[in-house]
Amino acid sequence: MPFAYEHPRAAMAVDCVVFGLDTADLKVLLIQRDLDPFRGRWALPGGFLRLDETVDQAARRELREETGLERVFLEQLATFGDLDRDPRERVVTVAHYALVRLSDHRVQAATDARDAAWFAVDDLPTLAFDHDRILTQALARLQGKVRWQPIGFELLPEKFSLTQLQRMYEIILERPLDKRNFRKKALALGILQELDEVEQDVAHRAARLYRFDEKSYRRMVKDGFHFEL
Repeated sequence: MPFAYEHPRAAMAVDCVVFGLDTADLKVLLIQRDLDPFRGRWALPGGFLRLDETVDQAARRELREETGLERVFLEQLATFGDLDRDPRERVVTVAHYALVRLSDHRVQAATDARDAAWFAVDDLPTLAFDHDRILTQALARLQGKVRWQPIGFELLPEKFSLTQLQRMYEIILERPLDKRNFRKKALALGILQELDEVEQDVAHRAARLYRFDEKSYRRMVKDGFHFEL
């Protein structure tokens, strides 16, 4: 090949921080490694980039192969390239973060993963490689972006109450929000579709359910609308 590079090249990899939400915690999906290095240690799903795929395609493939997850919200986070981040060789990884509804996905370990499980972000095991640093940066990105883009709806059921919506923000932002002000602001955005349905099988008074109106949101964005909640 007349234009082949002669100098050494680093290996390229992808890693994925997958967030999910239950009634009490923000959770992250981890896999237990079945190969060295760090055999038996918990880590983020990920793997090496193939020559015939983009980094986003590689991230989705690794999620599918290692956890069974498909068709989820996925976005690039940052590139991590410390010299000693992988004891095998020089490896640069492009980290992504994903948001999933826990009820919509059943995770299962595969390929080089011994197990796959959800952990609360404030109660994590010791992670392999530099995955604690990647996770910290992903959490900061989520906390910053959830107030300015409606990505938080990716974590909620398709139909949700205003209490569930507020609780999602409180869990991610790690602080309480005033109920009256939050509801007033959320409803004033004009992107919540009120449904003729209420919660089912709850011990308390059943609350009205809502749905995120994505079509209205996209139309409003074209007209200059700025999301803030």
